[in-house]
Amino acid sequence: MAVPRTLRYYLLRLMRLNASPHSLALGAAIGAAIGAAPTLPFNNILTLIFTLLFRVNLVAGLIGATIFSNPFTFVPQYFLSWKIGDFLFPDRLHWSHIQNLTLQIKESGVLDNLDAIRQLGWDAILVLMTGGLFLAIPCGVLTYFVVYRFSVSFQKKRRERHLLNRRTR
Repeated sequence: MAVPRTLRYYLLRLMRLNASPHSLALGAAIGAAIGAAPTLPFNNILTLIFTLLFRVNLVAGLIGATIFSNPFTFVPQYFLSWKIGDFLFPDRLHWSHIQNLTLQIKESGVLDNLDAIRQLGWDAILVLMTGGLFLAIPCGVLTYFVVYRFSVSFQKKRRERHLLNRRTR
């Protein structure tokens, strides 16, 4: 029950920011796209850089990144990124490669297998980031349109409410 309540809290907080609908929507879309890509340790830094670069709302970007990248979404997000990336780059990152490398490390040690570890790391980055890019683009585009529509509607209702309050005084 706490998840929908928290989501509603962040959405209301996003809508109450004083900015143009475009700034809110693009900030949230940038945050959502970065949050949907497997860039976990750098989500906030990348969101900060791109929102400042595009001169859009930073808080909306951070809220978008938080909604799309949280402990409840990490596993499905990385799994889908891996599956999509593995579809595009077949056999670059497979469980059998990881198991073989683990056995080699057990037999001959880490120092003798540094090149294989490095290659597996680059393959993992390639596969996960490519798959994450294919997740990030639709998430960002969808977030832009949803937040833009909601923010236009919310700001319109807010203006009407303020007009009604002024008339009754």
